[in-house]
Amino acid sequence: SARLKKARTNQAKIQISEYGKALDMYSADCGQFPSTEEGLQALMAAPSTCTNWGPDPYLKKLNKDPWGSDFIYESTGNAYVLKSLGADKREGGTGDAADISSDQ
Repeated sequence: SARLKKARTNQAKIQISEYGKALDMYSADCGQFPSTEEGLQALMAAPSTCTNWGPDPYLKKLNKDPWGSDFIYESTGNAYVLKSLGADKREGGTGDAADISSDQ
């Protein structure tokens, strides 16, 4: 249904926002965002690149997006993009298949 599709899209946006808060806290402590290679795992276990991590994890667990896919995280250190590929699980798309990104 259209309502379910909209709900999933909104849920993905909420998840991206929650991860964003955790990434901001990580950045404040570590001086940069996790690298693309370190990924969101760096929010749960300290990477060697951050000496001021935590002490508590920034995230308790990594959830998949509402369509059962992993969120895609890419970082330059100073900035990041976090996205869900939406219902079609592929780049691009329209409607509920559209990508949902932190930089929108």
